Amino acid sequence: MKRNAKVSTAVIRRLPRYYRQLSELQEAGVVRISSSALGKSMGLTASQIRQDLFCFGGFGQQGYGYKVDSLKGEIGEILGINQGHTLVVLGAGNLGRALIKNFKFSSNGFQLLAAFDVDPKVVGTQIAGVPVYHMDRLEELLAVHRVDVGLLTVPMAAAQEAGDRLAAAGVKGLWNFTNYELNIPQDSGVVVESVHFSDSLLALSYMISQQEKAEKAPEEEPQ
Repeated sequence: MKRNAKVSTAVIRRLPRYYRQLSELQEAGVVRISSSALGKSMGLTASQIRQDLFCFGGFGQQGYGYKVDSLKGEIGEILGINQGHTLVVLGAGNLGRALIKNFKFSSNGFQLLAAFDVDPKVVGTQIAGVPVYHMDRLEELLAVHRVDVGLLTVPMAAAQEAGDRLAAAGVKGLWNFTNYELNIPQDSGVVVESVHFSDSLLALSYMISQQEKAEKAPEEEPQ
């Protein structure tokens, strides 16, 4: 499992989909699957799947397919699921609270250590067993515990400062839900993954609009 000198962003984006699909197949009791069947279940071609996996080495055998549990394990290793990553949440408002309660951090290889906020109504409480501290104590906790990722759900006005504090304390990844484009220097070693819900909704709007246009388009008259 060694090849990944240069792996495109598109391939990296598909890896979690493979992992999720293989997890579902494993839960359904599927032991082995061909690239054709896996591709069909994901809306991809068999060739695309083989090309993606070839970026990371050889998996499966021709005419034999892939062992679901083995391939899931290999992709999990590539994604770093078993590396014991840790995470803190900055912003325990509606979105932060919803993610803490409902997102399966542990299933994705992350231990959620704590949340931080400034609202006295939530500071000192727990959300789904996760303690909520005042933002003033952020550096104190980061000095004691290794934190790999900071999840940001703070207001936009507070996003940059929160990101800067996390980066300065040695956090290597920022999962940014603030709808604010963080300005983190590229040479800082900090990776920023921004989630914009509006982007997904507008992409859906485009696809619906195109479909409606196609349905309304007059049929070509026969020659």
